[in-house]
Amino acid sequence: MSDGAISQDEIDALLSGVDMGGMGASAPAAPSAHTDTGALSEFFSSLKDTFAQSLTTITGSQASVSAPQTETTARDAFLAELPDEVVVVESPFSSVLQGAHTFVLTVDFAKKIIGLINKEDGAELDEMGLSVVSEVISQQIGSEITELSKKPGLNGLASDPASAASVSKAMVQLPDGQFTLLAYPVTLDGVQSTMWEVIAKNPSDRIISVLSDTAAAPQASSASLMGTQQPTANTGIMGGGMAMPQNTFTGASMGMTAPNVQSLQYPNLQQGVSATEQGNIGLIMDVSMEMTVELGRTKKQIKEILGMGEGTIIELDKLAGEPVDILVNHKPIAKGEVVVIDENFGVRVTEILSPAERVSDIH
Repeated sequence: MSDGAISQDEIDALLSGVDMGGMGASAPAAPSAHTDTGALSEFFSSLKDTFAQSLTTITGSQASVSAPQTETTARDAFLAELPDEVVVVESPFSSVLQGAHTFVLTVDFAKKIIGLINKEDGAELDEMGLSVVSEVISQQIGSEITELSKKPGLNGLASDPASAASVSKAMVQLPDGQFTLLAYPVTLDGVQSTMWEVIAKNPSDRIISVLSDTAAAPQASSASLMGTQQPTANTGIMGGGMAMPQNTFTGASMGMTAPNVQSLQYPNLQQGVSATEQGNIGLIMDVSMEMTVELGRTKKQIKEILGMGEGTIIELDKLAGEPVDILVNHKPIAKGEVVVIDENFGVRVTEILSPAERVSDIH
């Protein structure tokens, strides 16, 4: 028989509104309500391979991610699915969209990530370990933000930096009311787990609206073209070595005439740039481009980067006195030497790369 005392976990659950089944102190959890989130599910499913590749690269172990199960749910229903302790990574939308954006990981999955990256057994959820988890989830968030920003109406989308914490499930901060939940089955180094992604209702509805409009646009364009199709077809392959016959249908005969075959005219490839084409270059003369001077590069593991402090010396892949690289929009175009102009640094161009060198991925 119970002496009437309740545990701290039960107290936390009561404060958060979780049904403890028999205590009667809170309302029963609302059932999970599935809604039409097809466009959202399809979009995030398209990024699962990117996330799996990122996990594989960062941890050095094979990872796979399955398409997420997408649903609209509420706090109590979601918390009922979680273990008692979880790792939460918060990165709310901060531009274009406003609202909560949270990832929830099991403790075992988070420790697995930390152990593989730091190459150590018995990983701890300390400050450094949680920073590692934040960095891993940031990779996925970055992929999502990049792809969503390509959609009309979501240009300039951004979110706050990811912040990870280890908490009891009763302390997980979730949006009020209904929200979108994506559950990803994940396998890392042979160990299966689940990772959840929570998106508040307002940004979720906006994303669904944009994705649905984008998907409908090509269909509308195709229907418009079909509606203006003419009975006379003149089809050819430009720039190829053959021409398609021209078929003409007449209302009088209702039959097909002999094919009218036209010889293919090849353009003169030896002609120079026309005056019109030269004039078009002027349209982009005032476009701003980013110019960068790169002293050198190196690769470091996350644990080495997190261990950096003031006075740390980073060895680069360039020898002393070796020319620096000059890049425009991250593409190499020239080499130069560092000079001092008054009190500022500058670069004197010593070599312009050939077109072949500029288009090759020398980095």
